[in-house]
Amino acid sequence: MAHPQFAAELLQRAEQQGPITIGLAGAGQMGTDIVVQVALMPGMRIGAISEVRPQAAIDAALLAGHDRSDIVQAGNAAAIDRAIEAGKIAVTEDLHALASAGRIDVIIDATGNPNIGTLFALEVMKNGKHIVMLNVEADITIGRFLKEEARKAGVVYTGAAGDEPACTLEIIGFARSLGFNIIAAGKGKNNPLKIDAMPADYEKEAAERNMNARMLVEFVDGSKTAIEMVAIANATGLVPDVPGMHGPTATLEELAGVLCPREDGGVLHRKGVVDYSIGKGVAPGVFCIIETRHPRVLERMIDLKVGKGPYFTIFRPYHLTSLEVPLSAARAVVYKRADMEPLDHPVAEAVAVAKSELAPGQLLGMIGENDYRGFAMTWEDARARGALPLGLAERAKVVKPVKTGDFLTYENCVPDDSMVITQIRRRLDQSDGRFVTNAA
Repeated sequence: MAHPQFAAELLQRAEQQGPITIGLAGAGQMGTDIVVQVALMPGMRIGAISEVRPQAAIDAALLAGHDRSDIVQAGNAAAIDRAIEAGKIAVTEDLHALASAGRIDVIIDATGNPNIGTLFALEVMKNGKHIVMLNVEADITIGRFLKEEARKAGVVYTGAAGDEPACTLEIIGFARSLGFNIIAAGKGKNNPLKIDAMPADYEKEAAERNMNARMLVEFVDGSKTAIEMVAIANATGLVPDVPGMHGPTATLEELAGVLCPREDGGVLHRKGVVDYSIGKGVAPGVFCIIETRHPRVLERMIDLKVGKGPYFTIFRPYHLTSLEVPLSAARAVVYKRADMEPLDHPVAEAVAVAKSELAPGQLLGMIGENDYRGFAMTWEDARARGALPLGLAERAKVVKPVKTGDFLTYENCVPDDSMVITQIRRRLDQSDGRFVTNAA
């Protein structure tokens, strides 16, 4: 959560050292939002945008109110630096140039591709720059490796403010700092859950919402919820209570009475879990269910109309997605602090479950397409099943028949070893003592 004086600190820093200069990779929907929002923020600026479609970056800068004469094409790092020194925004097609430009303080990865995002993050950190990753898929697959690389490079690797995981962490941190026991934390699911959703059925809705159908399905089929809850788990130590989580239809008023232990009338087998609700009044917010047994604190919480106790819901009714992301970039520069980073060892895993029958020889598509969906479970459970991490499913090759609803595993699929994310994850698994079938 931003300090009340943060805006003043940014202005003061800008007066003394110049504005915080952000490099942005990707000018899609989220990237465009970031360009527009930064133009409204004190003490910050976009220095350069890397985009394979340069016109998209130019359009984003124009939408943010920059003059066309202040947006210049740059083919290398030196040209980016010259543009920034002249107070202009550089547009480049070269991620390497963006990573190595000297006038950039921090880089936001909004590319949306786990493998490209991983390669890019490593290069950014080697160039001594902080990195804000919107790429939760990469983070849940190899985030602890990226965090360690950042530590070695003396920079910050952080998840992005505004996304549900970082917003949930805000209230978990608030509750923990007050000494409350955390029972459950998570989000309201924005779309109805339909685990067999296919992009062809969502083309019309996606067009109306100015979205890509595959990205919409990633939300509808539960993949994104699994990814986000695993990200929270691996940053906090909270775990999915059961494979797939409970996902009750609890309303905001009902949450504390449902996501609590079974002996107290709830659904949980244990305390300290991640979960989500599809009940009314929770989305688009995030929540934390806390417990207190002290009679004085109970009396005050009930008196303040937080709930009936001993379980209470702490709730943030919004998350501003890409609009909040620049705050993570600013905090990385000013405070040298991550808003969200994984623990040294994972406690949860998002794995891939078949959405249709898969045949040997088939190469798998992307998350949100027709082949598989994301599913959350504990890290130990995923390891025992030999389940394939969701972040390695794209371009994996099916080697044994897989039925709809079955887990993709290292036995029935071989991940694409040409991808650096696969290579890094294999090394992590081997260092954990995990036996990986089909390992090269």
